[in-house]
Amino acid sequence: MSERFDLFATCPRGLEALLVDELVALGALDARAVPGGVAFRGDLAACYSANLGSRFATRVLLRLGAAPYRREQDVYDAALALPWPEWFGERQTIRVDVNATRSPLKSLDFATLRIKDAVCDRFRADRGSRPDVDTRTPDVRIHCYLDAKQAMLYLDTSGEPLYKRGYRKDTAEAPLRENLAAGIVALTGWDGAEPLLDPMCGTGTLVIEAALRALAIPPGHARGFGFERLRVHDAKLWKRVRDAMLAKRQSRPLPVFGRDRYGDELKKAERNVEAAGLSGSIELKQADVLESGAPAKDGVLVANPPYGVRLGEKNELAEFYPRLGDALKRHYAGWRCFLFSGDPQLAKLIRLHPSRKTPLYNGALECRLYEYRMVAGSNRAR
Repeated sequence: MSERFDLFATCPRGLEALLVDELVALGALDARAVPGGVAFRGDLAACYSANLGSRFATRVLLRLGAAPYRREQDVYDAALALPWPEWFGERQTIRVDVNATRSPLKSLDFATLRIKDAVCDRFRADRGSRPDVDTRTPDVRIHCYLDAKQAMLYLDTSGEPLYKRGYRKDTAEAPLRENLAAGIVALTGWDGAEPLLDPMCGTGTLVIEAALRALAIPPGHARGFGFERLRVHDAKLWKRVRDAMLAKRQSRPLPVFGRDRYGDELKKAERNVEAAGLSGSIELKQADVLESGAPAKDGVLVANPPYGVRLGEKNELAEFYPRLGDALKRHYAGWRCFLFSGDPQLAKLIRLHPSRKTPLYNGALECRLYEYRMVAGSNRAR
């Protein structure tokens, strides 16, 4: 029987319940949601499946150990006690990241340095040489999480964050990370068969994630993973897991529509759709959400409307949101409309009554996914 490991998958806050169900379907055992992620147990196959197939996770971490601590020396001792040379080699580069909640330590940077020292000291003692540090493109990533009393040490089996699917050709920072976009699509309840429209699609993240899900295309199929550089890696098992998941892929036209007012954004979306291998599955079109009609009599509309920070932007959006609400009433009767926003004024200014508000986090920014069930005439509750 293959060895089972303690694993932890991080995710955007608000997606934990979705991630539990997804990981169980991918072979996880004892999956349990905590704020910001899901703890679970699994063998190497479950670890591989979670990295390749999870649409909602940010990283999959393999827990090596935990120990009580009160000062930096305790964290150093906990790291020194772990057999790092059994997991990777001294010629590989490392990076250490530390996150904390209610930690008594004064400096997380110093704690990071002490963990790095402990790893290198363990290598010197066991192998006579130590790995180098590379904070940009390390071979191996080490994570430490500090709560008020315990230090928990992990190896990152993902490498680059899992929201980096490999299809994004626009190198600018996306306003919506891919795993959060996948979670938003899942929360709409879209079944993959009914029409789905993003009328403000930008670079296409929401429609691409919707299509990948509908066609059972693993989100990580075009990228590599950190576990491939660990000593425990089983190349034959990884090939079996990957081939089995890729065998379920489909390729067909979908009722998925992306529209945007700006041609430059639409060109970026076209490049991303093509890179994702979805050119024949998604229809893209330049159109203004305030003026264009619906592509079908009913369906799911999902969008991430702009929300500004500067005063001028807020003034413009104060004019845009009421017009958006009017456009939804005029063109989308019969549709379920979902708007994701970090602007608390949207719910007031759009002048529609949401049937549901789901809290989500875009990084550290608290947001809401508003659902509006559009009917002919007034949308106010009777």
